[in-house]
Amino acid sequence: MISRSGRVLACGALMSLGAMSFARAEGTYEIPAGAHFNQEKLAKVSEFFKNEVATGKIAGATVLIQQHGKPVYHEAFGVQDVVSKAPITDKTIFRLFSMTKAITAVVAMQLVEDGKIKLDDPVSKYIPSFANVKVGVEKKAEDGTKSLELVPLSRPITVHDLMTHTSGITYGFYGNSLVRKAYRDANIYAGDFDLAEFAERIAKLPLHNQPGALWQYGHSTDILARVMEIAAGKPLLDIEREKLLGPLGMVDTGFFVTDPEKQKLLAQPVPNDSDFRVGRINDPTVVKKWQSASGGMVSTMSDYERFAQMLLNGGSFEGKTILKPETFKLMVTDQVGPGSGVDRDYYYFPGDGFGFGLGLAVRTDPGNAKPPPGDLGELKWDGASGCYFVIDPKQDMFFVLLEQTPTERQRVQRTLKQLVYEAMEK
Repeated sequence: MISRSGRVLACGALMSLGAMSFARAEGTYEIPAGAHFNQEKLAKVSEFFKNEVATGKIAGATVLIQQHGKPVYHEAFGVQDVVSKAPITDKTIFRLFSMTKAITAVVAMQLVEDGKIKLDDPVSKYIPSFANVKVGVEKKAEDGTKSLELVPLSRPITVHDLMTHTSGITYGFYGNSLVRKAYRDANIYAGDFDLAEFAERIAKLPLHNQPGALWQYGHSTDILARVMEIAAGKPLLDIEREKLLGPLGMVDTGFFVTDPEKQKLLAQPVPNDSDFRVGRINDPTVVKKWQSASGGMVSTMSDYERFAQMLLNGGSFEGKTILKPETFKLMVTDQVGPGSGVDRDYYYFPGDGFGFGLGLAVRTDPGNAKPPPGDLGELKWDGASGCYFVIDPKQDMFFVLLEQTPTERQRVQRTLKQLVYEAMEK
């Protein structure tokens, strides 16, 4: 994800200078409420992306900054793909990768509201095989060789663990621990499988850590989705359309693109930057049974801006209540901070200065968050394709970046965020 603990370049902070504009300085980017955007400074966003396209680093991108319910910056750059050279529009379809998780999390909280699932429910209540999972503990022999000892759970995995990425379920395509190696060796993406089969495959593997002990990025959201299917008695996409996508009018958001005309709208990375490094091929034109709740959705700017505005509104959109205020508040409250018992390791992707709620990173420390800038209470997430969103309730603002560039994404995201906040004035 965009912020790696202790491994990103430190940026400056915003302070009031001259005519109450904000410039980089040591300290914090905490900005007084009521800031507005300087259009001349926002032009630097355009300059940056035009250069990215001109130098061949990305095929194209689209950026929307919206404040007080209205767009203050909305531009598209480059092309959907370098072959067709079709321009990017608000209907261009992007693979979201892990920004899918935010959608899944909101729908899961709707089911919590409905009483279909509870946060403290054991996962084994819905998927019995999870009662038998073990934790893989690495043991090192005198000769330096490592082995994996399987130990019992200290307590059952809960829905809360799945939503906070503290279940011990991981990914096998990054890191070199023996548990991650076990994931790779298990070939869990082989064949055509649905969420039910995938959950059984995961249940046969060791956990990376005891439930609730460590923030560990992985397939927790896919197991959550299977719990949702069982609780609601219908496939994941049907639940999402009924509860969220339909009410928000997100008509082009889903897992696959089967319409030949819409397939022409799919954004593609430049050819030498097409490996998304997620352990599998993610081609939305090839329909499979698996609806990957952790990284398989596609969307458009027309759709995702509605989702982002709903988050900024605290769970409502155009008079419709998606989440009750108290549910939304719980969702965006840090669940892994001091006193939670949750540790952070090298792969704590929310980053320094950020906690994690029930599916979203939440900014808890304005002076330590990397990359700065931002405000306390900021919500964010991104994905392997470079898609990225930030919700800033204090400034009544959000921005969304849609692009397809696994190699350049972290640099692009950091630069965009820097330029957005440098364009703010009191």
